[in-house]
Amino acid sequence: MDPRDLWAEALAGVLARPVRSALTTLGTVLGIGTLVITIGVASTVAHQIVGRFDALTATTVTVAVPPPPSDAGDDAGLVQWSGVQEVERLAGVKAAAALATSSDTANVQVRANDVVAPGEMTGQTLAVIGASPSLPEAVLGTVTQGRFFDEGDITRRDRVAVLGDQAAALLGIDDVRHAPAVFVDGQPFTVIGVLGGVRREQSLAASVILPPTTAADRMGLGLVSRVVVDTAMGAAQQVARQAPIALAPGEQDALTVTAPPDLSKARKGVEGDTNGLFLVLGLVSLIVGAIGIANVTLVTVMERVGEIGLRRALGASRPHIAAQFLAESTAIGLLGGVVGSSLGVLVVVVVAAVRNWTPVLDPSLALGAPLAGAVVGLLAGLYPSLRAARMEPVQALRSPS
Repeated sequence: MDPRDLWAEALAGVLARPVRSALTTLGTVLGIGTLVITIGVASTVAHQIVGRFDALTATTVTVAVPPPPSDAGDDAGLVQWSGVQEVERLAGVKAAAALATSSDTANVQVRANDVVAPGEMTGQTLAVIGASPSLPEAVLGTVTQGRFFDEGDITRRDRVAVLGDQAAALLGIDDVRHAPAVFVDGQPFTVIGVLGGVRREQSLAASVILPPTTAADRMGLGLVSRVVVDTAMGAAQQVARQAPIALAPGEQDALTVTAPPDLSKARKGVEGDTNGLFLVLGLVSLIVGAIGIANVTLVTVMERVGEIGLRRALGASRPHIAAQFLAESTAIGLLGGVVGSSLGVLVVVVVAAVRNWTPVLDPSLALGAPLAGAVVGLLAGLYPSLRAARMEPVQALRSPS
């Protein structure tokens, strides 16, 4: 049988019962459409999750500095305060700041005045830290009142302090224009500013922040304990590798670096998980469509027994009969694949447009979906076509159909 004749007969068989063929095709349309929609939406959602990846975490690099041995001198720290300037020279670094903290200064009695009134709260227990003047930029904070200390304050070793906004509220300081004083463990410091809106190192909101020289002289906070780095998006991994070398050349392995995960790996992981979940749903829908094609094709075979017997009597071989029904089921699957793929792509685009997302869809999926529909139709028609081919001409002609 000529292939053109075969496809002509198959098309005639499909169009002979248009309603049934349409309903059969609908199963494949739903299966292929569901497959394209689920994978397309899953890929789009995965990219949106990564696109909304916490930018604060993705641009933060923290370098922890271990304490020196107990018998070391005051200048034995691995990282010096001036090392921050070396880090700021690195490509991709927006700001960096060094912090000096200690367990001894984590809970210090701080009062807003030195007068003890009976029945009134005399102070608060706050953390006291030393910091470099670039701290507001590094922690994405804002000086809401007054100013932050500068190099002049550091050089002169001034007794000045900046309060976190929560610490200022606890101490009842709402205006620094008149240079109020706070007493930290009995030592007076002039409050020159309030730091608010801290997005990194949020514990700073309830802290008393001192210049590094003042912190070393008055509170024993002379050694850098960690360095906080604000990086450009995508530069964190590179900065994480270079910052320890810039801070402690030759001893960088002693520093502990905390950097965000690689965004590309996160995207692939999320996309793989969501695709795997929705792929199962799509395949289930596709199997349902294949069962529908197989069932309807089998019913069609049983209804066309007389036609099959006549074709066999006129000289059609078993392979010809099998090929005809396989071609019909394949045509139904192909048509369902084309329609389902088109509807699936349309739904993905509409969903992305409604959510203001960027649609992400693999072209090979959209182009391969019709082929998948044809394969499903071919597989679904195997049993009915084999059953039709096994019919004997005499028995088929005797059939009441």
